[in-house]
Amino acid sequence: MNIKGNTFVVGDIHGAYRAFIQCLEKAKFDYNNDLLISLGDVFDGWSEPDKVIDEMLKISNLIYIRGNHDEFALKWAETGIVTNDWILNSGLTTINCYPGGIPDKHLNVIKDSGYYYLLDNILFVHGGIEPDADIKQQQKETLMWDRNLFSLAIYYYLNKKEFHVNGFDEIYIGHSPLHRFNIYHPVNSGNVWLMDTGAGWNGCLSMMNIVTHEFFTSDIVTDLYPDEKGRF
Repeated sequence: MNIKGNTFVVGDIHGAYRAFIQCLEKAKFDYNNDLLISLGDVFDGWSEPDKVIDEMLKISNLIYIRGNHDEFALKWAETGIVTNDWILNSGLTTINCYPGGIPDKHLNVIKDSGYYYLLDNILFVHGGIEPDADIKQQQKETLMWDRNLFSLAIYYYLNKKEFHVNGFDEIYIGHSPLHRFNIYHPVNSGNVWLMDTGAGWNGCLSMMNIVTHEFFTSDIVTDLYPDEKGRF
């Protein structure tokens, strides 16, 4: 992929299209020349995951990493099965958004996604990793669901201690929302960046330039969707 512009990473969007647009505008994102790496979980939360995917399809250079909620949506689209686990994790917002089912052009975004992405020696993954295992050998459940890496990173950050994961220059993860710690911006802990700032809940969405580490945050999402509940 020949990128002429900047490279950005965005955290878990969870249907918050209005927050996504705010971040793109604040970053002055160039749809033709910049690269956007989505850490996944576009679905389940607020009411507009379809608009998020439509917006992503306008982007010439997009890397989409599969999150656990994307996996939920894909399994429903392919099998028609609605699990209790998904419903408890806000699956109804996706079902209601797609009363006729998820169209192929949106499904293909999920189907074409990987469970991680390596750019030079920078790792992008939704959930986390087992630090001592080869990335190519890791289970998809770990890559989508792991919170151990987040727990370590946030512990060292809050306690102002040094932290480093061997094997990568930087690691960007989503999945575990920082707003639960009253943090509404990306957090850097050693060589790990925590990017989920609670857009699915009552936090905000964050997007970052991975070279300058300048970040762009949306308004609090409950203010953008005052008539909805999100992932409560």
